[in-house]
Amino acid sequence: MGRQLAQRGEGWLALSGLVGAGLALPLARSANSPEFASILAVSSIALLAGQRWAIAAVVLAELFLVPTVWPRALETGWISRLIVFATLVAIIPGVRAMPRAAAVLVGMIGRDRTDRLCRRTHIGLVAIGVFAALMPLL
Repeated sequence: MGRQLAQRGEGWLALSGLVGAGLALPLARSANSPEFASILAVSSIALLAGQRWAIAAVVLAELFLVPTVWPRALETGWISRLIVFATLVAIIPGVRAMPRAAAVLVGMIGRDRTDRLCRRTHIGLVAIGVFAALMPLL
């Protein structure tokens, strides 16, 4: 039963990643937006195929997609604002999946998955997300 709930959460994460990637692709004028959107799309498909490592790739791609998308909300066109808002809403499940992504990252580097190491990795992911979101302001 627990694994089915985890798979449902992973499916939701993958589908929201695909939606976010599809919405971010029309914003191609932004620097690196198409690259991060394509990484997000490929890792979301890998997650739908059952590859557990893709959780970390989806979360990292969504974190790096934020600074390429949110400055577009300041544009005058209401359609681009709507697309940016929908993309940012689609990124929310990835932000909520950061603890699972931290555990997967710890497993990917071959270390024992201790609470302390997972917590530190999660703090690192949060720091990366904050830095990436503030980067366009610098």
